[in-house]
Amino acid sequence: MAEIHIRNTGERISGEENVRAFLDRQEVLYEHWNPAKLPADIQEKFILSDEEKAQILSTYDEEIRDLAKRRGYQTWDIIALSDATPNLDELLKKFEQVHTHTEDEVRAITAGKGIFIIKGSDDVGYFNVELEAGDVISVPEHKPHFFTLMDNRQIVAVRLFIETEGWIAHPFEDPTFQKA
Repeated sequence: MAEIHIRNTGERISGEENVRAFLDRQEVLYEHWNPAKLPADIQEKFILSDEEKAQILSTYDEEIRDLAKRRGYQTWDIIALSDATPNLDELLKKFEQVHTHTEDEVRAITAGKGIFIIKGSDDVGYFNVELEAGDVISVPEHKPHFFTLMDNRQIVAVRLFIETEGWIAHPFEDPTFQKA
């Protein structure tokens, strides 16, 4: 289940309803899908064949289509990252820069863990959303954020897009951002 860590105060927010309420106030969509729906043999697998990626998409087809219909997403795919991913550190450096998009950035975590660092309202500042299997998040367009992996460096997620080319990051310079 997702947890929030508010960077300025050190406050932690846990529990699905508390997390959802906090993120709702920050205009970030949060939902939870049942991670146990996936067959056991791919629930903790981070190197996936095309057939296994298709199996994940098929397993969550109803949830994906429901979210896509409600939010206008047109296309979706699977991303799998682990230490086995070629050039993982270079790829993470690209992700780990505060940026915005001209569409929502959506992730439905099906395995592993990751963190979105998001710029909240002025009274909140930056906060971390620590995600695990079953957590679904949509960071709205133009909201400064970035994504990184947690210490286990493994994640599988469904990505949904409005634009069929996928999202394009626009760097966001913010002297108030502290990486730590």
